[in-house]
Amino acid sequence: MFEKLRNAFANTAKSFSEKELKEKDINEILSELEISLLESDVAVEVVDSLKSELKDNLLGNKVERKQIEDFVKQSLVNYISKLFDTTHKIDLISNVSSKKSRGEPYLILFVGINGTGKTTTLAKIAYMLQQNNFSVVVAAADTYRAGAIEQLREHTNKLKIKLISQNYGSDPAAVARDAVLYAKSHKVDCVLVDSAGRMQTSKNLMDQISKISKVVNPDLKIFVGDSLAGNDMVSQAREFYQHVKFDGAILTKSDADARGGSAISIVKVTSAPILYFGVGQNYEDLKPFEKESFIENIFGEHLTKGTKTLEQTPPAKPTIKEYADPLKVTQQVDNTREQKLQPSTQVSKTHVEIEKELKPKIECVEPSESSSDPFEGIQTKDIEKYAELYGVPTPDDDQSARAMATKIKKWISDGRPSST
Repeated sequence: MFEKLRNAFANTAKSFSEKELKEKDINEILSELEISLLESDVAVEVVDSLKSELKDNLLGNKVERKQIEDFVKQSLVNYISKLFDTTHKIDLISNVSSKKSRGEPYLILFVGINGTGKTTTLAKIAYMLQQNNFSVVVAAADTYRAGAIEQLREHTNKLKIKLISQNYGSDPAAVARDAVLYAKSHKVDCVLVDSAGRMQTSKNLMDQISKISKVVNPDLKIFVGDSLAGNDMVSQAREFYQHVKFDGAILTKSDADARGGSAISIVKVTSAPILYFGVGQNYEDLKPFEKESFIENIFGEHLTKGTKTLEQTPPAKPTIKEYADPLKVTQQVDNTREQKLQPSTQVSKTHVEIEKELKPKIECVEPSESSSDPFEGIQTKDIEKYAELYGVPTPDDDQSARAMATKIKKWISDGRPSST
């Protein structure tokens, strides 16, 4: 990972050790560094800031020639370390536990464009939460892209998670709200909302995701970006942050990223932390971001002593890989580049057996619960209308949810009267 960024910094440090520290020579080497960093997908803001700080350090300190290379490397380490330290710490597992202790579901909204692995990342987070003994419900709030709901359903079927969905063209905010209602009435610990993979330049769709955020007020908004997209991903992050102020980012396909600059850049342009790296094709291939490990990967262990690690609570690594490759969705029309999760345990199966498993299934598998959804068969617009007419609050438990559902069904059978 990040070979190009590593080489850019190493070459710069070596160049300084081979020249006199005159301002002209410093400027020449910094110009070479600028080109290398830009080619490594480091944002212009980061390049300018880093060059300025490095130049000030070199001109303001007396350094012996044999120590210049290490001095430059340490200056680069300190810059990146301070950059990551400006972001706030998010301990997802602890935060979910805190809300669970108060009897409230924890809501996560996922945003990002098509092809970044957003839906797959949502499934990985769901799996991680399950491994930490949390219950999960998923909202299919991408009601625009053909095949999006079916694609998400394959993940939820594999993970045995309840999926809340409506027809294509439905209001995404209503789908998210239904999932929250379900979570409250069924005592579910966490709600994961999958939004449409909108381009950051689409104002109408960006307004729609802002509406979802306002309606359900998520506890955590996560931007999912493709590490391999480089500066395009940084531009996407900047635009999404301006509209929805996401709290953190997950970078997918990081195991294949030879450049590495996007991880530094996204922190600089949004001030939001990197939460996880997607590093493989299985559900458990989600690596918590750790500042010290990131810096060690670029500079080497001996230069990172004294830097403070932003600790993340890692998901419990499963000892048995229970879940196989989620099924392909042939209905997709936008040819997304989202990675498929590969089988973990069924390596001995024949090609024919695997093909049978890969045949798309459309039916929804209900979660293994003793009670069914009391609002099953009732349209969202009827729930909203009834609540508006009679001032009915959101149900907080199964009993009140069933009572409310019974009253709504009677109200519908009576012809939906506007008053009692």
